[in-house]
Amino acid sequence: MQLAAAGFDVVAVDASQSRLARLGENLERTGLSARIVTADVMAWKPDAEADAILLDAPCSATGIFRRHPDVLHRLHPRALAELAAGQAAMLTRAADWLRPGGTLVYSVCSLEPEEGERVIDAFLAERRDYSIDPILAAEVPAQMPPANGMLRILPGAFSAEGGADGFFIARLKRNKRG
Repeated sequence: MQLAAAGFDVVAVDASQSRLARLGENLERTGLSARIVTADVMAWKPDAEADAILLDAPCSATGIFRRHPDVLHRLHPRALAELAAGQAAMLTRAADWLRPGGTLVYSVCSLEPEEGERVIDAFLAERRDYSIDPILAAEVPAQMPPANGMLRILPGAFSAEGGADGFFIARLKRNKRG
């Protein structure tokens, strides 16, 4: 929705029909538009290279424990490893859709390094055509300094505004063809 509001030509892809139905309702309510595609990103392919991609990957959701404490009791090491492998595969697939010079943002609402920093580190070790596009301290509130150009927000940030869930985000730039 924020991308559409900023004037981007948005293609929203998700396997969840219910999530996309809610997105459609919100787009209609706000007068914004996006092409909505119900598909598995591991099978779907865009019509053309993108200038920018936001990959909000499925994750353990440990960042939402402030509102849903039960998520911490459902997470097992094996499930975490499977989620991280899926995230890595989605990132690798989406990376091929970006034009050189484009930006790819990888995001998860997880507090686990296995789903954040380690996914990005492994991806960058394999994909020499990508590099971190550092998130700079000037781009975020002072209480959230980026580390290694990536950003991790802990649950409860923005407490004066009602609080926020925890998440991880990395901004990558495609330098040249791999």
